[in-house]
Amino acid sequence: MPSASAAPGAPMRTARMTWRQAIDRRAERHGLGARPAGAAPADAVAAMCGAHAQIQSAGEVSVALRLDGATRQDVRTALLTEHTLVKTYGPRGTVHLLPARDLPMWTGALSALPAGSGNGGGPRAYLTEEQTEQVLEAVADALADAELTTDELTEAIVERTGPWAGDPVMEAFQGAWPRWRAATHLAAYRGVLCFGAPRGRKVTHTSPGRLLPGFRPLPAEQALTRLLTGYLRAYGPATPQSFARWLAAPVTWASGLFERNAGAVQPVDVEGTTAWVAAGDTAAAEAPARGLRLLPYFDAYGVGGHPRERIFPGRASERALARGQAGNYPLLLIDGTVAGVWHQRLSGRRVRIAVEPLEPLPAARLADLDEQVERLGAILGARPELTIGPIPVGPHA
Repeated sequence: MPSASAAPGAPMRTARMTWRQAIDRRAERHGLGARPAGAAPADAVAAMCGAHAQIQSAGEVSVALRLDGATRQDVRTALLTEHTLVKTYGPRGTVHLLPARDLPMWTGALSALPAGSGNGGGPRAYLTEEQTEQVLEAVADALADAELTTDELTEAIVERTGPWAGDPVMEAFQGAWPRWRAATHLAAYRGVLCFGAPRGRKVTHTSPGRLLPGFRPLPAEQALTRLLTGYLRAYGPATPQSFARWLAAPVTWASGLFERNAGAVQPVDVEGTTAWVAAGDTAAAEAPARGLRLLPYFDAYGVGGHPRERIFPGRASERALARGQAGNYPLLLIDGTVAGVWHQRLSGRRVRIAVEPLEPLPAARLADLDEQVERLGAILGARPELTIGPIPVGPHA
């Protein structure tokens, strides 16, 4: 791990910061402060270092709420028409929206993670190394000029490799998946697979190179350095442990990456804890994080927010986390920290929004809440109805 007092070649004076200042910085960087995260959906996604999109509607809200006047349709247009966003597998092997301009970095970095990182053990439980490479070659060939449903892609892979690739051996939600799907995350990390436009209710896959002419993953070490410094700009001050958790990678590997990039990162003393920021990035937020926000399921600010006890203080750690995991509840955020949960039910042109604050909200906060509910309705294109009180809905699986 890098020294807490020096960078290669010269002594470095350790900057100091309070946790309150760290939270103010993060909220501002994520576009949750006084100003938006940019002018376009790709700017907002870059600012939070990727937007979780396992739940597509939640991902759209997550991006739109960080931009002035944006709606979920603006996010869809960026993804499906402009191709300034790409939907693919990102940190922890989960579905993310990523800026198209940064996809060379993401694929170069994620493909360099240690085997088994981010995707529950990788393909080794179902595929030999030789079979894995055959599947990846088949995926690249099948998707180079096509947009295929999962079933169509399965047929194309089996045709190119053999019937073994289609063996239904992977336990799934309803039955079993074919063997080749154990390499799905790795195919995305290698840059030969991403999501295409939905075909009705069916998911499709295509090649990033088909959407982004000239696309090519960056070399591994260059990509990892860019990912590390990008993460620290969004979530710093942070530790190798929190970076490892964000990627679902080994802590020893993350610590080694910090060491190899000692010139690109800088230690900061945060109330006695040594954490890191990108080198030279020690400026305070332009203004303290003030105000109220409604963050959807798996919003990046909560999922990537560490230490948990600072972002989820007091009762929030019990109410808004699921066995220590963030993202399973939509979050009521006040001044950059979690202060409750909420839930929505969309029905036609109406959305019912229930909010459960952990403490009674004073009049000024209630006014902020009304404004946020109206904003959420505008993002969804629905008329909002607000109720305040206990929410019986459990965490999202």
